[in-house]
Amino acid sequence: MAEFRRGGLRATAGPRLSRSKETKGQKSDYNAPFAQWSTERVCNWLEDFGLGQYVIFARQWVSSGHTLLTATPQDMEKEMGIKHPLHRKKLVLAIKSINAKQDEKSAQLDHIWVTRWLDDIGLPQYKDQFHESRVDGRMLQYLTVNDLLFLKVTSQLHHLSIKCAIHVLHVNGFNPHCLRRRPLDENNLSPSEVVQWSNHRVMEWLRSVDLAEYAPNLRGSGVHGGLIILEPRFNGDTLAMLLNIPPQKTLLRRHLTTNFNVLIGPEAQQEKREITESTAYTPLTTTAKVRPKKLGFSHFGNLRKKKFDESTDYICPMDTNPGATNGTHKNYGGYKGLPPFPDRELEKLDQVGQTD
Repeated sequence: MAEFRRGGLRATAGPRLSRSKETKGQKSDYNAPFAQWSTERVCNWLEDFGLGQYVIFARQWVSSGHTLLTATPQDMEKEMGIKHPLHRKKLVLAIKSINAKQDEKSAQLDHIWVTRWLDDIGLPQYKDQFHESRVDGRMLQYLTVNDLLFLKVTSQLHHLSIKCAIHVLHVNGFNPHCLRRRPLDENNLSPSEVVQWSNHRVMEWLRSVDLAEYAPNLRGSGVHGGLIILEPRFNGDTLAMLLNIPPQKTLLRRHLTTNFNVLIGPEAQQEKREITESTAYTPLTTTAKVRPKKLGFSHFGNLRKKKFDESTDYICPMDTNPGATNGTHKNYGGYKGLPPFPDRELEKLDQVGQTD
């Protein structure tokens, strides 16, 4: 056997290096607009974009970037074999952004970042589904309730967790480092800081208030600062339930509720109290499920036609459409140094499936 020598080329280096050797024609289109990109460059882009499995078909069908820019979702399924609805959505959103010449901050967060973000918000159990569907930052911005159901997220509490977490990203301009993982000053906390806490940071806080033995129960719960502050129905009892503190341990539960109320501040406390006292109040549970919206009879005729239509039932509506009724961003301009006003839109999730 040949002697092993350090510093040699890796077996995988060949094909990757060969991609950088461009011909004169390819070099000249380096600064060209997407529509003028060569087939090879479009294929390289698809690979970097996480959709490398469709490159074989793209190579046969795409003559230039223009082919993709003018493609319909039906074309993408038929010509490139993209049958996965979220892969198709990912490509459609990217093409829309290129056509609109939008430079969205969320587009800088790739699907690998999103799997780390799921760790941060306390939902690592969905990493495989999100990774396989190549969900990136831009897709988070446009995730619908049915997209989440497709990703096997059926828990109402987990829908709310993801909604609040996307909301925090919106307010921070999709800054990849906006979540706080480590304690800074336990004695001087404000709701505007707590709203940015990761799941791990909430567990650290539990340790600081002498509830260390229960802290590990928050793994996989979806509890993070955004959910605690922004969801009006998330209160001390909800946290006690998720921590598996038995109802008979009244002193321990009272200790948790006292510290929880100090943490969230008087404004959020008042908001949560009002919600709890309202007649329509139903407490959050770990068993409540979100069901897909049913189609009325009027939709059946258009079912085939509407197969690829973009649903706008976003899990966390954006502020890009000021005329929309959601007003999510508007209600919540607030947490940086201002009292938090939890977004009442979050309650709408309860009605998904229940009103249909």
